[in-house]
Amino acid sequence: MSAITLHHFPLSGHSHRAQLMLSLLGLTPEIHFVDLANGAHKTAEYLAINPFGQVPALDDNGTIISDSTAILVYLAKKYDATGQWLPADAEAAAQVQQWLSVASGQIASGPARARLITVFGADFDPKDTLTRAHAILQIIEQHLSGRDFLVTDHATIADVSAYSYIAHAPEGNVSLETYPNIRNWLARIEGLNGFVPMPSTKAGLVV
Repeated sequence: MSAITLHHFPLSGHSHRAQLMLSLLGLTPEIHFVDLANGAHKTAEYLAINPFGQVPALDDNGTIISDSTAILVYLAKKYDATGQWLPADAEAAAQVQQWLSVASGQIASGPARARLITVFGADFDPKDTLTRAHAILQIIEQHLSGRDFLVTDHATIADVSAYSYIAHAPEGNVSLETYPNIRNWLARIEGLNGFVPMPSTKAGLVV
């Protein structure tokens, strides 16, 4: 019997993407906690799994995937029989890829970085980071006007990739108050069968 193991850190949005996708597909992995605070991700044992020394990493019966975006693509291609999570249509597939790039780019350098400052004490410029965060949120807010999800009428891996750090943006002092379309989109994702939340921290605007 095949077994899936997710090497995971609960407060990592990258880890949460993978955990969320697994759950949305009805998969129940073994969760292996990686103690980042004590350097477990830099041990020889873990580097043998993921040479980049990061979380998450997925072990699907010996097949190792060690990047959150790659994990989303892998899971959708292997376990989604409907084709909804990663459309085969050229235009939709390109749009999904665009949003995966946004998640790795503007969302990472905006909402995700803002949370790194407040939750983990990362040494980034807060003012510049907040400017970056609101710039991408304004684009997403406009894009979601009249849409339920980022690409198609069904959630795709694009939505999963963007969700975690936007949902937790207030922890980085990034208010979502002026983004009603984004808040509605977050609620739709949270209403999906199999949704699992990422733990919140009492940081930033969270009280």
